[in-house]
Amino acid sequence: MSEELVAPVDAAQVERRLADREIAWPAPHVLVSTGSTNADALALAREGAPEGTVVVADEQTAGRGRLGREWVSAPGSGLWCSVLVRMPTTAGRGLLPLLAGVAVAEAVRRHGVQASLKWPNDVVVDGPALDGSAGPRKLAGILAESDGDEVVVIGIGVNVNQRAEQLPVPVATSLVLEGAVVSRNELLVDILTGLHAGLVGLRRDGAGFALDAYRSLCLTIGRDVVVSLPSGEIVSGRAVGVGDDGQLHVRTAEKTMSVAAGDVIHATI
Repeated sequence: MSEELVAPVDAAQVERRLADREIAWPAPHVLVSTGSTNADALALAREGAPEGTVVVADEQTAGRGRLGREWVSAPGSGLWCSVLVRMPTTAGRGLLPLLAGVAVAEAVRRHGVQASLKWPNDVVVDGPALDGSAGPRKLAGILAESDGDEVVVIGIGVNVNQRAEQLPVPVATSLVLEGAVVSRNELLVDILTGLHAGLVGLRRDGAGFALDAYRSLCLTIGRDVVVSLPSGEIVSGRAVGVGDDGQLHVRTAEKTMSVAAGDVIHATI
């Protein structure tokens, strides 16, 4: 594997390329190792950092995924970053993780991998996993956290260079395993470009803009699912849509219900 592909992100290069695209976000903070880029970005927010502040680490030692899961973030293997968004009103905040999912999926597609979204914001490649199970194969995850005020930090983890034996679970995958060879500089610029466009569209046009692209990429819609809710309740039914609030609509034998949070398993692929 070339040195360019495993080299740390070049902050100055990322800033220049964003400026070329008329995105006036500052150069990212690039760290060799950290506990959590989300925690670092929240700390910068408390110091007054502007929107578009990005923290990138070559390694995370305490990376977190959705529902409190550990996110494996080994050195040189992926793109581990967090983006600071300032949104004074609560309207639209809940859609930010979905916007980020769209940005990541579309960036990955530009490099030849047909990524989709598994509700709410797992970036996946459809089809059987490494162990032959149904899949889909998880390529990237997103975790949004707020300080309770205007700040939302969007954490993004993309598996880039891992070989099969380096992945934590058989249902994970990486860009290299899917046939894409891309530098982390290039991938980060593409993701930030998409996220910036999504924020502009959300603020200008509202939820409809944000969710049109999301729905077109969401492979959960139209499939039979089993949803494990935070309460421990299990819901089975057909995922029939995603509302303008980002909630998943599931039609069970008795009714159609809206799910705000939960772990989704696709019962049919």
